[in-house]
Amino acid sequence: MMTDAQEKLKRILVEEFEIDAGLIRPDAHLLDDLDIDSIDAVDILARLRELTGKSLPSEALRSVRTVGDVIALLDGD
Repeated sequence: MMTDAQEKLKRILVEEFEIDAGLIRPDAHLLDDLDIDSIDAVDILARLRELTGKSLPSEALRSVRTVGDVIALLDGD
């Protein structure tokens, strides 16, 4: 079962970045597997802020490499 954070992230990646839902798994690397670059990552962060109401610092993205890292960032706040 997916957490709320996972569902929101998956929805953003599928609907706004047109990524195949089957590719979105915790170990998927944002750049190598999903072709999400740093500009896209900032856009994702902004959408997640809107959807979750959480304040996610841009600096936090420096350590994010996988879908699982993004989920951990969301769940850890």
